[in-house]
Amino acid sequence: MADKANASQGGGAAPVADSPAAIRNVVLVGPSGAGKTTLVEALLVASGVLNRPGSVVDGTTVCDCDDAEIRQQRSVGLALAPLPHDGVKVNLIDTPGYADFVGELRAGLRAADCALFVLPANEGIDEPTKALWQECDQVGMPRAVVITKLDHARANYENALSAAQTAFGDKVLPLYLPAGNGLIGLLSQTQYDYDAGKRTTHDPDPRYADQVEELRGTLIEGIIEESEDESLMERYLEGEQIGQDVLIEDLERAVARGSFFPVIPVCSGTGVGTMELLEIATSGFPSPLEHPLPEVFTPHGVPRKPLACDPDGPLLAEVVKTTSDPYVGRVSLVRVFSGTIRPDTTVHVSGHFTSFFGDANSHADHDEDERIGTLSFPLGRQQRPASAVIAGDLCAIGRLTRAETGDTLSDKTDPLLLKPWTMPEPLLPIAVQAHAKTDEDKLGVGLQRLAAEDPTLRIEQNPETHQIVLWCMGEAHSDVVLDALANRYGVTVDTVELRVPLRETFGGKAKGHGRHVKQSGGHGQYAVCDIEVEPLPEGNEFEFVDKVVGGAVPRQFIPSVEKGIRAQMERGVGAGYPMVNIRVTLLDGKAHSVDSSDMAFQMAGGLALREAATATKVNLLEPVDLVSVLTPDDLVGAVMSDLSGRRGRLLGTERVGDNRTLVKAEVPQVEITRYAIDLRSLSHGAASFTRTFARYEAMPDSAAARVKSTAVS
Repeated sequence: MADKANASQGGGAAPVADSPAAIRNVVLVGPSGAGKTTLVEALLVASGVLNRPGSVVDGTTVCDCDDAEIRQQRSVGLALAPLPHDGVKVNLIDTPGYADFVGELRAGLRAADCALFVLPANEGIDEPTKALWQECDQVGMPRAVVITKLDHARANYENALSAAQTAFGDKVLPLYLPAGNGLIGLLSQTQYDYDAGKRTTHDPDPRYADQVEELRGTLIEGIIEESEDESLMERYLEGEQIGQDVLIEDLERAVARGSFFPVIPVCSGTGVGTMELLEIATSGFPSPLEHPLPEVFTPHGVPRKPLACDPDGPLLAEVVKTTSDPYVGRVSLVRVFSGTIRPDTTVHVSGHFTSFFGDANSHADHDEDERIGTLSFPLGRQQRPASAVIAGDLCAIGRLTRAETGDTLSDKTDPLLLKPWTMPEPLLPIAVQAHAKTDEDKLGVGLQRLAAEDPTLRIEQNPETHQIVLWCMGEAHSDVVLDALANRYGVTVDTVELRVPLRETFGGKAKGHGRHVKQSGGHGQYAVCDIEVEPLPEGNEFEFVDKVVGGAVPRQFIPSVEKGIRAQMERGVGAGYPMVNIRVTLLDGKAHSVDSSDMAFQMAGGLALREAATATKVNLLEPVDLVSVLTPDDLVGAVMSDLSGRRGRLLGTERVGDNRTLVKAEVPQVEITRYAIDLRSLSHGAASFTRTFARYEAMPDSAAARVKSTAVS
């Protein structure tokens, strides 16, 4: 049972649950600026964990305790805030609302058993929030809606409620009506007033009688429709008064199975609705016992029988967030699905991102045993010691040196693996380099640690452009990564222009003469070769043909000519990009009995290729991606026009569900380096896209001229 007394002063022991039934894991989701972090503060005050709420503006909130969050005055990572209420431990998981930090949102959904959609009364509902609701609906995640900012100058509760019902369906129904400085319970028909944080109850104000009657009737009908008692609706239609206890019991069951979605109005500033929300969370939201566990495998990918949320069962836990601190070290936020974690025990750590997502990630697969360090229940910067953590609960583990976000912890004698949650593909490339040579080693270490923390960050060491490329979710995400490098790891980095890996090829046949002759005393250098170069179709990287007759080039030096040509192809002959799709025929040459050598003929081969390039046009080839944009129907024209303006070749469209269209096009990579930002701006976050490499094709002369002029300068 949760220990309310110990937490009443805000700095005492953490609430502790002795069974999964006494735990509620609730993730707060919603648009940026909806007031999720402020709502957590109000709930912590209402439950007695805090004496007074912190402020996002002042940087004093429990959840936004990271330096970057304080500076930016917004959440950039998920945070855990446990509180006790009515004998139940409620783990509130605050997540960022900004689209760039969707990885943190997905981690929060994985760790929770119920989602609380926080919507402001002064704004509409954006497309990403609607998409998230549909995503939760597909997996049967129980949901509730909180309408906040009731005290805002532009607040309109009725409009916000109507917008939620339009966006999410007719099973989104209010349990309370805002009235004066409190709420009226539609089922209890009791008015709850708040004055200086204290809640009092009395009969409803008669002024609201008509509204209460109308809303109450709709609510009761909605609950009865979801009742497992099929006779209840018939009795209700015949005029029977259904008891409040029966309605509340059916309501709680419908919420827990994700078929009914209560709406609770809350004003974080005055505390109105906080106690009501806590009561719904503890009585109506499902416990970990009612939420199915993720799929379980062996480290070799063999499916295992599903486990139950049992503190005495085999250990199964997952790292949902990793943070690294230069002084504290690595701290892992863990959701325990089965078994019990205790300090100073050895567990098996399995990380198998490649098995599920392929090689396009920055996480190397690993299997190893690690010793559990300190166990704690975090509350902001506080780490409150825990003696053990049972199935269904969340905790922080210190000094797991190899565990990364998404890894599975299990018993070392019976290693298990959870399929990681699906992560969006980072699509904004940012090229960086250390500001000083002395920072290069620190940059490597910092990036490695950040990749362990954040599965949505992909780090690429491009072998062709020799650039370090950070693949991020957007500009805000890249800002946080660069901020962490500078302030947490002390590495100053410069962002540089991203180089797209282009190619060169010959536009027609040409001949080249390579002559490398030097005399400087002693053995000299002597090699002459004549070649013919012709273009090949896409996919035929290089062919070398030997047509030398009469031993003009000795047999032992013919491979040297090919080696020299290949080396020159790597360096390029025009703008400095690798050359592909050519056939080189060695026609003739000359050698010296003393001065000819392997190196001399390598040099001659490279010179011959360069001379041939001056005799014909050298084309630049650019990589082209297949781009698929999922967009609302009313934005299809704007998306297609934008892709065409990027030299895109439109391939067609197809309908995807209701009011959504998939637009497909082939677009040069050089034109979509910042498409993640531009598409979000164009669609106000309503559209998304994927990209996959298609092929190389010739770059138009005008674009190629700009590239060549840049290379020369």
